[in-house]
Amino acid sequence: MARWGSVWAMIVLAAVRAQAGELDADEIMRRNFTVAKVVDSRAAVTMTLVSEGGARRERSTETLSKLLPNGIDQKRLVRFLTPADVKGTATLLVEHSDGDDDIWIYLPALHKVRRLVANNKKDSFVGTDFSYGDVIGHKVEDWTHTLVGTEQIDGVETYVVESVPRTEKVRDDSGYGKRRTWIRHDNFVAVKGTYWDLAGAVVKELTATDVREIEPAHHKWQAFTLTMRNTQSGHSTEIVWSKLAVGVGLDDDVFTERTLEKES
Repeated sequence: MARWGSVWAMIVLAAVRAQAGELDADEIMRRNFTVAKVVDSRAAVTMTLVSEGGARRERSTETLSKLLPNGIDQKRLVRFLTPADVKGTATLLVEHSDGDDDIWIYLPALHKVRRLVANNKKDSFVGTDFSYGDVIGHKVEDWTHTLVGTEQIDGVETYVVESVPRTEKVRDDSGYGKRRTWIRHDNFVAVKGTYWDLAGAVVKELTATDVREIEPAHHKWQAFTLTMRNTQSGHSTEIVWSKLAVGVGLDDDVFTERTLEKES
């Protein structure tokens, strides 16, 4: 029976690879990692925090991004505009393929920029259900990826990829023991995700909808609505892009610690 079980597993894996067009899990995740990265962008983004009981708190932000010269890494500035209790709060996230990412946060009440360390990636992103690591993105090379199947979501075929940390540091910094991601075949946008905590329990579930092509010349796509639900607390956060302009010509000076202190 064990022999036949092994043979069946090999048959299933071969079928999955055939459906995937010979793309392996690492390549699928690499394409997903860069699918929404454009030369630069300016967006109006709303973040709505929803309690387990349904109470809603809405925050509006301006979000700026710019691609680094290597064409892979990105820097992103998020400035909170409303409500009053978070107005002026700003974060600057800068990816580095060859090292630790940079994360800064400006807190208006303290009039001070604070630099976060890698271990802060598991922390809540300004009180939302997304972590700093979720927002800046989980580096493909930091995880071991396995293509575990394919599945239709809303009539669209997706790859189902399971990812586990390569090292204890990645595990501790991310706060995740495992991730599973559903990635569309046609454009490599992630439309669903499940996250396990370090104890092995499901802690968060992600859904992504309203997928649009944002830069046709380079085949860039993005989901305009993201919802992250904490399955343990019942709290959730919905992020919606209401406006997005690509190729706006942002200067590098926009993405500095000094700019963070410019409250608006």
